[in-house]
Amino acid sequence: MPQNLEQEVKELIAGVIGREPEELKLETNFWKDLGVDSIKAIEITVAIERKFKVSVRDEEIPKITTVGQAVAVIKGALEKKAK
Repeated sequence: MPQNLEQEVKELIAGVIGREPEELKLETNFWKDLGVDSIKAIEITVAIERKFKVSVRDEEIPKITTVGQAVAVIKGALEKKAK
């Protein structure tokens, strides 16, 4: 598990959407606060899968609406992978 998973996720998402990581909080909503569309959501998902070497199931993607939820999904996937 990365030492500062939350910060790494913020940096990754910020890079994909062209924002500063400091702008992102755990409760930041991708759709309402950042204007992320479905294409950007897929780009974020692919970036997460590549960086953390995990797989995000297609049915989980629509449920990830905040930075905090993205962190939780990655954490869960990393824990599952570690078993």
